[in-house]
Amino acid sequence: MAISLSGERSLAAASSSPVAALARWIAKAKAARTRRTALSALLNLDAARLDDLGITRTDIMAALATRHYAGTEHLLNAARARSARL
Repeated sequence: MAISLSGERSLAAASSSPVAALARWIAKAKAARTRRTALSALLNLDAARLDDLGITRTDIMAALATRHYAGTEHLLNAARARSARL
């Protein structure tokens, strides 16, 4: 029998309940909806405002096409950095 440290959890304790999994899924869905809403609002801006932000409609469409939430911010930050270098 292995001795576990106080900070370690057994495999049974590490498995999540279906309720917790549902709560995580709902939180992810809400975050994705908020992201889509924010990006859609950016699409409503005119080209001059987007240019001030250093992004284009193509960048926004690419961000909307990404499935990973974290990929969105990196994609737009890279577009802004590219724009700043020009």
